[in-house]
Amino acid sequence: MFSTKNISPRQLSAFTALVLAIPISLLIGYVERSWWIGLICFAIIFAGSYFLISFMLERFIYRKIKLIYKFIYKTKATRREETYYKYVLPQKSIDEVREDVEAWATKTEQELETLRSTEQFRKEFLQNLAHEFKTPVFAIQGYVDTLLGGALHNPEVNKKFLEKTSRNVDRLSHLLNDLDQISRLERGELVLHKQNFVIQDLVKEVFESLSHKADKMNIHCSIKKGCEFPLTVFADKEKIRQVFINMISNSIKYGKQGGSVVASMYNTDGRHILAEISDDGIGISEKDLPRVFERFYRTEEGRSIDVSGSGLGLSICKHIVEAHGHTIHVRSREDVGTTIGFTLDGKRD
Repeated sequence: MFSTKNISPRQLSAFTALVLAIPISLLIGYVERSWWIGLICFAIIFAGSYFLISFMLERFIYRKIKLIYKFIYKTKATRREETYYKYVLPQKSIDEVREDVEAWATKTEQELETLRSTEQFRKEFLQNLAHEFKTPVFAIQGYVDTLLGGALHNPEVNKKFLEKTSRNVDRLSHLLNDLDQISRLERGELVLHKQNFVIQDLVKEVFESLSHKADKMNIHCSIKKGCEFPLTVFADKEKIRQVFINMISNSIKYGKQGGSVVASMYNTDGRHILAEISDDGIGISEKDLPRVFERFYRTEEGRSIDVSGSGLGLSICKHIVEAHGHTIHVRSREDVGTTIGFTLDGKRD
């Protein structure tokens, strides 16, 4: 007994031969008025039809199917494997072949979609990289050309232009350092020197180091009420310091005049500590949220506010946190604010 849904080549041949042999043999037996002649005709027609149909299926259909399989899986069988596939291994039904081909097509389409996304990311990355380098290079070129054109001997101009040139050189240097660091992070070359430290103390140090930036925007930086109780984490203190510097700098940079930046820390399950930095700034649109941790990615609003940043800060944060075996997340709403957080291991004895 077989199912018409998953019928094998031999079953298909036998079924078709049976359909042909029964009516023909019955007709011959009726015409000849002899049941044994009909029985002999049935046997001859069934056997002949079976072998003919099997030959046709093998010759013109399943051989092509085998060829399709070879193209799909990029395989080349040995003579022994060919014999095994042909005589020992049960042949697949047409429906099973269809399912395999559909699965292959789906997998191929996913691979093509990944390649298209990667290609688009590569184009955007090169475009952003060119933009980030072009701005300071063109500025340096303009200042140098002006100085060489005669302004070098004008004391009122030369110092100002040299100072601007120096700032753009520093920007290039920071950009190259960030690129080098993120390349090492992506290659897994980051060496962590973990130790126990109180995370609130580190945040207070970062707040103090960035106070001059916050004061310019009249932004108040603080630790959330109820989160002052010291929580000890086990991590690379200097790398986590860099994460907080990048996150808090962004909160100040994209915050609103007279706004606030709030740090909060929670003991989530007795083994991990959650740290979050929240602001009440311009926020991030929903369409931009999935891409905020990409290299060089900045929203149009962010790019219009800050022309000096490299767009690598959050990407570096992501790689540092992931190097610690944890993940970083973001929640945001336009004109309401942004919260970026990550987890770390708790105190180790």
